[in-house]
Amino acid sequence: MPLFLTDEQKALKETVRKFTEEEIIPVRQELDEKEEYPAEIINKLVKDLLLACPFIPEEYDGAGLGVFESALIVEELARGCLGVCTAYAVSGLGLYPILIAGTNEQKLKYASAVARGEKIAAFGLTESSAGSDIGNLKTTAVKKSDIYVLNGVKQWITSASKADIYSVFAVTDRERGPRGISCFIVEKDTPGFTFGAKEKKLGIRCSETRELIFEDCEIPAENLLGREGHGFRYALETLNHSRAAVAASAVGVAQAALEIAVNYASERIQYDNPISSLQVIQHKLADMSILVESGRHLAYTAARMIDMKHPSHSRYSTMAKAYCGENAFTVANTALQIMGGYGYMRDFPIEKILRDAKILSIYEGTTEVQKNAVFKDLMKEMKNRKKLKKC
Repeated sequence: MPLFLTDEQKALKETVRKFTEEEIIPVRQELDEKEEYPAEIINKLVKDLLLACPFIPEEYDGAGLGVFESALIVEELARGCLGVCTAYAVSGLGLYPILIAGTNEQKLKYASAVARGEKIAAFGLTESSAGSDIGNLKTTAVKKSDIYVLNGVKQWITSASKADIYSVFAVTDRERGPRGISCFIVEKDTPGFTFGAKEKKLGIRCSETRELIFEDCEIPAENLLGREGHGFRYALETLNHSRAAVAASAVGVAQAALEIAVNYASERIQYDNPISSLQVIQHKLADMSILVESGRHLAYTAARMIDMKHPSHSRYSTMAKAYCGENAFTVANTALQIMGGYGYMRDFPIEKILRDAKILSIYEGTTEVQKNAVFKDLMKEMKNRKKLKKC
């Protein structure tokens, strides 16, 4: 089926694919085993290819591209290594709240620095008691004169100690529930702001994960993003934008697994024939291809709808994240099964791809949370239709 890419979008996709083949795939196993942050690769992406958060508007030194172009980029990066892709893409996640709610001065100061590759951003939302339940945040921000004092711990923050700028969500009015959550810009090296130990993870091991720890951390009142009590909305809007890119990265992971399985099945000889001659293997590969391609179209559609500001963009972004995230693990698991004992060995990339793929149904909202949101939207749509019929 046609993907309706412009010549510029095709060239962008091809450029990132070439970069992935030359710079990421040769070192992905080593990065995974050493759990080494891919600083050199990130530096080349943002400074040599000028791909630092491509959706940053031109007035803030960005490329002025859309979420769709970002999806094309992360799809190709994830095809090489989801850990590298995550380390690269999280800066965009951290910057989204600033682009959504920041003042012109805040955008000039922070978005421009990220666009030029001078700084990295991170997203500080999750806590031990507030993963899917964002409204249960415990981190507080108390205003005192011209400062806010932050206290609390953020958990599982990607690129925690590698970032320079953090969008941090904290409670400013406990009695108002989710409407009492606000968002703040926190800079690295602010007194009272430290990091926890590096987490040991199943997958995406070259992507660093730590706690953000705030102990009487004082930040200027001017670092408030937007208005007090609007942080919950900024968080949801950020995630609605980013989930399409996560879906695209899942497509990249699934594509990698499919390619490996096809190549293996074509070369692996059993009973004097390649195993690709067996119908059971043919059907597995066909099913994998269907999942990859259907996921790609849903992810692309969601990204385009975000750029169009379509009223249903959040629903499609949610569906894409749920569908593609689950597909990635399914396709990777099937690829490993086709490869048998070889797939289980660390000498081959598929076991790493399988470990990496699992996070796609967990971070930025579990599959179950996405389905809850889709169901809620369906019920809302049904009620609206009934109201129209009555009219």
